[in-house]
Amino acid sequence: MAEIDVKKYVEFLQKYDGEELRLMEVCGSHTAAISKSGIKKIISPKIKLISGPGCPVCVSPSAFVDKLIELGRDGAHIVCFGDMMRIPGKESSLNEEKGKGLKVDYVYSPMDILPMAKENPEINYIFACVGFETTIPVYTLLLDAIIRDDIKNIKLLTALKTMPEAIDFLCANDAKIDGFIAPGHVSVITGTKAFYEVSNKYKVPMAVTGFSPKELVVGIYALTKTCINKDSFLKSGKSLVGNYYKSVVLDEGNTKAKDNINKYFKKGDAIWRGMGNIKNSGLYLKVEYSKYDAGSFDLIEDYKINKACRCSDVLMGKISSKECPLFKKYCSPLTPQGACMVSSEGSCYQAFKNGD
Repeated sequence: MAEIDVKKYVEFLQKYDGEELRLMEVCGSHTAAISKSGIKKIISPKIKLISGPGCPVCVSPSAFVDKLIELGRDGAHIVCFGDMMRIPGKESSLNEEKGKGLKVDYVYSPMDILPMAKENPEINYIFACVGFETTIPVYTLLLDAIIRDDIKNIKLLTALKTMPEAIDFLCANDAKIDGFIAPGHVSVITGTKAFYEVSNKYKVPMAVTGFSPKELVVGIYALTKTCINKDSFLKSGKSLVGNYYKSVVLDEGNTKAKDNINKYFKKGDAIWRGMGNIKNSGLYLKVEYSKYDAGSFDLIEDYKINKACRCSDVLMGKISSKECPLFKKYCSPLTPQGACMVSSEGSCYQAFKNGD
């Protein structure tokens, strides 16, 4: 995209003076990129950029942490991503329990558990599988390797989520969002067609975009224009879903990755931390692979650790992080009271770090 074009888009966004538009991104990487870029500070105050439930670690229920701690206390060695260490359960976190002697390690890739398990066949390992459609294909590769190499001492505890159902939930529960910046990484796997149904159902515009400042400006500009001209789009029969990340996102998505996901996983209801149960928004191991599951179907509860925490309202776009009474007072990255402050991709974490 030529520089002159981006400048024109920025100028349009700066001068916009129409009806207030509430645009929500539902991707943790977008939340971080928007916060770091300073885009919110240069566009019209009538365009509100709002962070949604785009961080898979943040929306993992407290019962997930409690189950991992329970498994660890029963003798299993827990393996997870780094951000998982800090999520508060009902009474503790993996970080706190590690300090008390619980066997917990964090890794950068799920595949890192394979040599650990092979070298220590007497130890039972549990991998804490969190993620949206972006990460789930990696877990299918892990399962391929476990089955191929006949590894008997690895199980998965899953809190896997799918994004279209979460967007549907937001729209159905009066989130008052005029348009969505669709998740870029997720869209690489799902394709843009995955969002057609929810867009058509609620007549809500969506734009798939990348993560650089230029790509974000283009996506926000296009989404704003679609919101302004929504009636014309609907009358002409044009889709309200636009793909502005065509270098990596196809309409059909990554069909091989989707086939691998469908091989191992089936849809089911799932608990989203701070939002509750969302129908058909989770993925669970199929019956034929249930011997690799560590109890994922039992995760039906979530606990609000601090009653004053308003993460649920932040995730739903009803308030900003700054409007939560705990923000920067009792809640910080070192002392997270709720889901949004836990991960580096969480909306409260980014607002704390970058002053949004």
